[in-house]
Amino acid sequence: MSIFTKITEKYGWKMVGEPVCLSGGFMHKMYKISTQQGSFALKLLNPFVIQRENAMDNYAKAERIELLLEQKGIPILPALSFYGRKMQEIDGEYFYLFDYFPGKALKSSEITADHCKEMGKVLAEIHSVDKKHEDKAFYEMSIDWSFYLAEMKHTDTQLYTMLKDTLPVIQDSQNKGNLARKKLPPIVSICHNDMDCKNVLWNGNGYRIIDLECLAYNNPFMELFELALCWSGYENCKFDFQLFQAFLQGYKMPVEKCP
Repeated sequence: MSIFTKITEKYGWKMVGEPVCLSGGFMHKMYKISTQQGSFALKLLNPFVIQRENAMDNYAKAERIELLLEQKGIPILPALSFYGRKMQEIDGEYFYLFDYFPGKALKSSEITADHCKEMGKVLAEIHSVDKKHEDKAFYEMSIDWSFYLAEMKHTDTQLYTMLKDTLPVIQDSQNKGNLARKKLPPIVSICHNDMDCKNVLWNGNGYRIIDLECLAYNNPFMELFELALCWSGYENCKFDFQLFQAFLQGYKMPVEKCP
């Protein structure tokens, strides 16, 4: 019996048609299930992820934070609760179910200043839900680039040459980044931790933020800077300063809510 049949039987649903595999699931598998009771998105959790140490604790913490955002009216796509639980399990398979939202993630070429301003605004709202003054342990980034350079010399000469030429810049960037992070204000707030373009589904001007399993308390200034860069094309090496400014302007809109 397939997991889809088991799910529909467990919740008393009658399936209409076949499940449809949804794109965008890198770590877990996503499907659309159409039933006479409605359309749902199914996230089958990767069993290797579930087996990781502290995985269940991290999911439980994220679920509690998700509920806070849901209560505050943040435009997220929360997991549905059944029998008082969000995470469901059948025969050792763990999964989440969501109301199906007919939206799509934007390509980098489709992102406008309006999108960035809206993302900045909603990020400020997320950060304002529960913030506190607290020194969160800072772990320095310490990548042994010299080790990787030595390995590349024997496996990829072209990449070796590129890395060798830029190694001083990379190491300097890592050192300056560590110094800068130590100067951040001692504030923690709710952070999505993965709210890049692929995790926001748009339908016209409406949208829903998805992939909420990474919700946790972190420094909001780090997330603000990372997401402003991400939404302005930095990851694709096509940085647009106007998009970057729009994201920051959106974040400043609810001034009284900013950390």
